[in-house]
Amino acid sequence: MTEVHTKLARILRTKPKVLLDLEQKMDKLTGKSGVMEKIVMENDMLVKRTLEELGLNPQECNAEKVYNILIKRLIHMDEHLYNFLDKPDLSKMSSVCGKLCETAIALNKPMSGFFIKKEKAVEMLDKFPPHDLLDYFGYKTAAELVEQQGFESVFSALRFAQDQKWMHEFFEKAYDDLTADDFEEREVVLKVLEPQWLNVAEKFLEKKYHNVSHLKEFGVIFVIPLKIDTPGETLRLFTLILHYLNEVPFYSKLFRRFSNEPDFINKLKSLLRGDVSDEKLPTTQIRIVQRYLAKDDPNDFRLIEPHINPEAEHWYKAEGDLGRLTPLVGEGGHTFGYWQGLDFVGDFFPSSAKAASFAEVATKAESAGKLDGISDNGDELIAFDLIDLVMSLVKNGQIKYLYHLQEALWNKIFIEYLGHDKIEELVEENIIEGFIKL
Repeated sequence: MTEVHTKLARILRTKPKVLLDLEQKMDKLTGKSGVMEKIVMENDMLVKRTLEELGLNPQECNAEKVYNILIKRLIHMDEHLYNFLDKPDLSKMSSVCGKLCETAIALNKPMSGFFIKKEKAVEMLDKFPPHDLLDYFGYKTAAELVEQQGFESVFSALRFAQDQKWMHEFFEKAYDDLTADDFEEREVVLKVLEPQWLNVAEKFLEKKYHNVSHLKEFGVIFVIPLKIDTPGETLRLFTLILHYLNEVPFYSKLFRRFSNEPDFINKLKSLLRGDVSDEKLPTTQIRIVQRYLAKDDPNDFRLIEPHINPEAEHWYKAEGDLGRLTPLVGEGGHTFGYWQGLDFVGDFFPSSAKAASFAEVATKAESAGKLDGISDNGDELIAFDLIDLVMSLVKNGQIKYLYHLQEALWNKIFIEYLGHDKIEELVEENIIEGFIKL
């Protein structure tokens, strides 16, 4: 066991032996060596460089000072983005999204995808009427609702206007009747909902913590028109859009891949649920975790096992898309690519907070995936990645997110051994089974 394994294990909340065993397996498989040492050296270099660029002496930093200086830079970036996007007013963007959508699509215009036909979707809704929405608008049929309020708006609103019982029944029963012939090729739609939907969205927003979501099977990314009045909100909104512009095509490709197989619908539903096997990890396999388990349970046993998370790859690509914004802003603008490559970076710093064990912290962790990252000696883990920081900024530091960093670091290990392209290929081939055989 080395200091390298110990440090990575502290960040990942796993045991050093887990990483040592993984290293031995991957070294033998790939013929590479020293990968984990390289990752730690790169992490330490990026931490040191970032702090020095921000005017801090790495030897004299505590956790509060580091976190605050990172947040300060993020606030500056958020202000630049808000101004560049012409100070977006979401309440006025339902018909013409404007510079927000134009810029996102310019950075990453997805190819056409494989989605459920609109007429089929309406047919499904007619069989399982969304009574809450129908009653709200005073319509008698789902077809009338869609015709009057718009396809994208209605199907987006189902997520927050209908209760969980209805959503479960609709998914379990209506989707069972689908076939590959009910799918078609069409463009991904980025939609800002009409202001009227705010009246039925409150419950949804409390649950999701942000106002952007997507419908993988319909090729829709939607934005609920909340007022942008919180530091970091523009940046969170924009990066989430970029994230979904990568995620939706990824799943569309999988839908298309499995469409000719006899169990297509079972696989479709598995992908939409984001199934993650809860079977014990075989010794010769790597688990695929296709959603952020830490949102539900920061202590999920699958998080401390070697795994690959495609979500973290979507974020990596989104940060690359964001970096391409810099030349569009022009001379004197913010360097939006500053954070690319910091997705897996973090370190422990002395904290003035009362020391607590990981066990104590994890017990108190919120369902949002919050984990203070305070070790038993009082050091605190600070994430340097854009996504954890911007999510924490919008929460005004009340919750300090770490799980994006941790998932990106797990991915980083396998990427260093196999490369981005190979990882994506292996995930696509094995995502239904949930394990990659080494």
